[in-house]
Amino acid sequence: MTIKGVGKRLRTEHLSARAASSLLPYCRVAVIVGKYGHSAVERNKLRRRLRELVRLHVIPDFTGIDLVLYAGSSAYGLEFEKLAGEAISIKAQLTSVVQ
Repeated sequence: MTIKGVGKRLRTEHLSARAASSLLPYCRVAVIVGKYGHSAVERNKLRRRLRELVRLHVIPDFTGIDLVLYAGSSAYGLEFEKLAGEAISIKAQLTSVVQ
């Protein structure tokens, strides 16, 4: 069973996510950043930023959730504050799905 087939889809302007409940007592998160013609340095920078935002804003508030976060091509040009707003928006949508 994959999260792609059973997870609830969450979307913002530059990010999308799939979330599914899990029997584990903790939250698992995967961050997927496509190449979209960018260099490995740019891709890794975006991935690190997204992981940090998830670590700060999403993981502390949830248990028993599997989350896969996908960055769209337009996410490469965003400032950190805008990415933070999008991560908080995903968190709000996730809160409404879980409860």
